[in-house]
Amino acid sequence: MLDVGCGTGNLSSCLAQNPEIVSISGLDISQPYIEHAIHRNGDRRLDFQVGDACALPFRDASFDHTVSMLALQFVPRADIAVREMRRVTRPGGTVAAATWDTRGGFVAQRMILDVAAILDQHGREARAATYTRPLSRPGDLARLWSSTGLTNVAQDMRTIRMDFSSFADFWMPVEGREGPVAEYVRTLGSKAKARLQDIVRSAYLDGEGDGPRSYAATAWVVKGSVP
Repeated sequence: MLDVGCGTGNLSSCLAQNPEIVSISGLDISQPYIEHAIHRNGDRRLDFQVGDACALPFRDASFDHTVSMLALQFVPRADIAVREMRRVTRPGGTVAAATWDTRGGFVAQRMILDVAAILDQHGREARAATYTRPLSRPGDLARLWSSTGLTNVAQDMRTIRMDFSSFADFWMPVEGREGPVAEYVRTLGSKAKARLQDIVRSAYLDGEGDGPRSYAATAWVVKGSVP
């Protein structure tokens, strides 16, 4: 099995809990992510390497199944990546993926970007770019899968809960370097960032004390077969 855009290897580790899976290859363009995945995963069935989703370093029909979890939205040419996923999957195998419903189903992200859009023009641009990201709308994945020649294509949706212990826990990813929200926040000066944080904190607290919160997050999921 191949995990495209494996990040730090979370999905690969979950898949490895199935003893019937003989081997899992994880690929990501980020060297730090791959180093972390190698460090934290000791299962001999797992192999991680740096690589480009649009030029997979594997021979044709190398894998029984190929999957990409929440990564294709960030690939500049997702159509090429999906064709590559199909190429390296054996006939009869499955190519599957999931992408966030960024406009209608990612509550925690919307809480920040909607505030950002009110505060300044760059915030409006960041929100528009995120909400209109490819493969984030109904039917996007199914159309792409069909266009690459995959068969038995089926698209659905899955909703999970994102749990936070406090506002500090909620805000922590914003201080990182990955994702559209963190990218936008890095462009802000100290005063603008503090203003954004204060307003988002008010939305998180929502008239109650600081503490745990749980928000829904919806993803589109798709699968298709290699003919």
